[in-house]
Amino acid sequence: MPIISVIIPCYNQDQYLDECLQSVSDQTYTDWECIIVDDGSLDHTEDVVKKWIEKDSRFQYLKKINEGVSSARNLGIEKASGEWILPLDGDDKIGSKYLELASKEFQNNVDIIYSIGEYFGEKSGIFASEPFDYPSFLMENQIFCSAFFKKSDWKKIGGYDTAMKGGYEDWEFWIHLSADKNQLKVKHLNEICFFYRIKPESRNVDAMQKNDASLRDYIYHKHPEVFYKNLNSLKEYYHENQKLKRENQHLKNLVNSKRNVLMNRILNFFGK
Repeated sequence: MPIISVIIPCYNQDQYLDECLQSVSDQTYTDWECIIVDDGSLDHTEDVVKKWIEKDSRFQYLKKINEGVSSARNLGIEKASGEWILPLDGDDKIGSKYLELASKEFQNNVDIIYSIGEYFGEKSGIFASEPFDYPSFLMENQIFCSAFFKKSDWKKIGGYDTAMKGGYEDWEFWIHLSADKNQLKVKHLNEICFFYRIKPESRNVDAMQKNDASLRDYIYHKHPEVFYKNLNSLKEYYHENQKLKRENQHLKNLVNSKRNVLMNRILNFFGK
């Protein structure tokens, strides 16, 4: 049986799927299986996947009615043989050494392994580059969906919440996992191994803009014990953040003041 199961839920993403599956095929670590879960796509997803199955038996294909990404991930993980799970959305991709680098951490008593991420498509830039910090994580998700975790942990907490259809289902999953453990052990790889495609219709971007408040309220009400337990740390985080904002504003004002002085000097000099 493979050590790692890559789970790829997809819905109408046939134009991106080849690139995603190629990134899995290119892995330097070879002890993996890849389960593509077609969440009721109306495009040519099945035709795209069929070519990969014929080329490499490590690729598998499941099709289901459309019920959302959480349901699709859960089905794929349920069928998975691997001890470690890596979700990967059908329009994203991973670096060729991601599985190899993560596998070196499997014996180090960790719960989650993730890396630095990079945007591509409609946006460029680096994200998730800072070391993991739990209070910061409770305020804003630091761990993207394509992080490694044990299938046994997924089973223990009941999988992804299928009620979360507007986004943040990965954040809720990590919070739920942390609630089940005395201390969440997270390994952040100092390498760019995950590439997140930004499209005009990107699901998570839309969720951030439209559903942020309601999704957060859902998570807070579902896991109040996590936030109560860490209330003092969250207060400290908040006050430190406010302090940094004030200091940042002071620096901005100082820079603007100096800029105005310099501009006046230039105008006075050339105005003579």
